[in-house]
Amino acid sequence: MKKGTSKGLTNEQKAEIESLAALSDEKIDTSDIPEILDWSGARRGALYRPVKQQITLRLDADVVAWFRANTPDGKGYQTEINRVLREHAKLNKSRGFRPLPSQP
Repeated sequence: MKKGTSKGLTNEQKAEIESLAALSDEKIDTSDIPEILDWSGARRGALYRPVKQQITLRLDADVVAWFRANTPDGKGYQTEINRVLREHAKLNKSRGFRPLPSQP
C-alpha cells in the first residue's frame, strides 16, 4: 500500500471546522447521518493502523519456522509474532516493565 500525502485544508474548510467546534452537540445537524443502533457486525480496530517501526531482529530459525507453519499460507507470521509479543508485554507489565501505550 502506497503512502500518500493529503492536501492541506482550504481556508474555507478550516473555517467550517472551527464554526462546528464552537457549536454545542445539540445544535449540530446530523439528520443526514443515520444513527447506527446495531453494532453486532462491527469489527474493532478495522481502521486503526498502529505506527510500525522497522527494526532488525534476530530470532531462532525454528521459532520463525513455527510461526510460518502455523499461519495460513505462511502469510501474516510477522503480525502474529507482534501479537504474541504484545500479549506477553501486557501480561508481564506487573514485573516492573513499562506498560505499552494504550490503543484507541
